[in-house]
Amino acid sequence: MDELVNEINKFRDERNWRQYHNAKDLSLSLSLEASELLENFQWISAEEGLEKNRKNIEEELADVFIYGLMLADDTGIDMQEAVLNKLEKNRRKYPD
Repeated sequence: MDELVNEINKFRDERNWRQYHNAKDLSLSLSLEASELLENFQWISAEEGLEKNRKNIEEELADVFIYGLMLADDTGIDMQEAVLNKLEKNRRKYPD
């Protein structure tokens, strides 16, 4: 995961985009990209959306993931730890 975050940050820094990346704007961008992901399924079934829009879904999902990782990195959140903690919380909330 660290290697991926480093690649994302390198791409950002090569373009001098760091100045635009604060917690609010990254959160906003994450939400916008999630909406773009959702557009691939608007007015059609999940199966049809995947069939017709798979490449775009992949790209929009990557954008969501990138913004999520950037936000986590910039705020000092360890995503592996955060995901594991959330899974544990959900296990307690929704026992099998």
